[in-house]
Amino acid sequence: MRGVGASADSRYHSQMARTVQCVYLKREAEGLDYLPYPGELGKRIYDHVSKEAWAQWVAHQTMLINEHRLTPIEPKARAFLVQEMEKFFFGGGSAKPKEFVPK
Repeated sequence: MRGVGASADSRYHSQMARTVQCVYLKREAEGLDYLPYPGELGKRIYDHVSKEAWAQWVAHQTMLINEHRLTPIEPKARAFLVQEMEKFFFGGGSAKPKEFVPK
């Protein structure tokens, strides 16, 4: 019986959500399951940004892409989005464009 309990315990522990002290939400929250972006920035986000905050970034990024009419595969657009992502999480926020009107 002990072996069954041990494997059940290890399954339980592997399914527990990882938590982080989210820099965006300013509280502990469920962490991301994977690095959302390559390199050091991706590692920093993985270590300090929650799933909830990442979802907010994705919505904000979509708005930036739409409002600025960006093509994300273009290097200049990607560089802009990376800068905004860093500001969003670690630099005091990413502003909405002046022309943005929420629906």
